[in-house]
Amino acid sequence: MFKRATPLPQSAVFSDLPIRTVVCGAANTSIAVHIHGEIRDDVVPVVCLPGYVRNMSDFASLPRAVNRQPDTDFAFILIDLPGRGRSSRYPKNASYSTLGDADCVLAVMAALDVPRAVLAGEGHGGQVAMVMAGRQPLAVAGTILIDAGPVTDPRGLVRTRNNFRHLTSIKSPQVARAALRKIIGTDYPGETEARLDGFSERFYTQDARGRPLALFDGRLVEQLEQFEFDDVLEPQWQLFDTLSHAPLMILRSQLTDQVRRATFDEMVRRRPDAATLVISDQGSPALFEDTVEHQAIAGFLRDICRQPEENLPTEHADFA
Repeated sequence: MFKRATPLPQSAVFSDLPIRTVVCGAANTSIAVHIHGEIRDDVVPVVCLPGYVRNMSDFASLPRAVNRQPDTDFAFILIDLPGRGRSSRYPKNASYSTLGDADCVLAVMAALDVPRAVLAGEGHGGQVAMVMAGRQPLAVAGTILIDAGPVTDPRGLVRTRNNFRHLTSIKSPQVARAALRKIIGTDYPGETEARLDGFSERFYTQDARGRPLALFDGRLVEQLEQFEFDDVLEPQWQLFDTLSHAPLMILRSQLTDQVRRATFDEMVRRRPDAATLVISDQGSPALFEDTVEHQAIAGFLRDICRQPEENLPTEHADFA
């Protein structure tokens, strides 16, 4: 079912990302969906799932870059998870969760008549992909984990919370712009101020007074109150194992604070068949501006299209 999107804070980064909306869940949440290319029966599409407070603009340049590679023509479905970007916010009596996000993505796939897809998940989006694989393994033709894994690094969660508190307390537009450049510059050292300003527009816009206005529901940050820098979070290797039935690609940005190097190494050890890539000199989210990255992702997707379907899982493993 499709309907008009509810007006939400806008950003210039959305100008080339027209959307349709899919209604899902008991709260009738409107999910913003951008489709690049033509969804066909003979080629599985790629569903892109952004990070915890991020939105589809982080994947905006990826479809064209990948499809410029030889023998590559994939449809990409970019999604804003509930409470992010141009998807609607939950009512105050509802909480955001990985399980709820997974259900909404599965609802989007059903509405688009997409029975199987490759899931590309960054950070939190990767965990959503793992839950989807546990609930409906037949829906997952392959997975690309980007700075995502079964062990979340609390440093990234705490940093998201503290940065939000700091930015929303600033009254001066000039001070706010300088603060955003400093925050984002941690992930992208050496970038120009103009580039950093462009990156900031992906998840913060401005209110009428020029102050930062988040392109996500502030209640997402409120749900991070219990985390501290030195917390040791429980590993969820059972969740990672939900991906065992399908091809896997594991990407890690060198400067990320979302997944530790030890976690990345353990994922690679457990899945020696996985394609791997380390992206140098940047943090999260990955920018995907290097031809080597485009070639690696295109090659992974082409290999999936050549996989015979006879080895698909036959049982529904409902993960909760």
